[in-house]
Amino acid sequence: MKFGPDDQVERDAPEAPYEQLAGILRARLARGDWKPRRPIPSESGLCAEYGLSRPTVRRAVADLVTAGLVFTVPQRGTYVAERPEPAGGENEPRG
Repeated sequence: MKFGPDDQVERDAPEAPYEQLAGILRARLARGDWKPRRPIPSESGLCAEYGLSRPTVRRAVADLVTAGLVFTVPQRGTYVAERPEPAGGENEPRG
């Protein structure tokens, strides 16, 4: 199922809550809600915003870390990863 950046987690949906949250956060990252190398909301902030438990939020964020979309810094938080430049982009050297 495709999730939008403004969706909410539905308790009776066929997908697990962490899968729904991971999809919503992916959509928010794609929309540019958080810029590269800037923090995303804290676990407690995401718990409050989506009405989920901390283990559920941790599992969703872990999926994003595994996908390379975010990275964690111990004692600091979770940050948006740099997005790779598309192949053939304007930043490639010309020769």
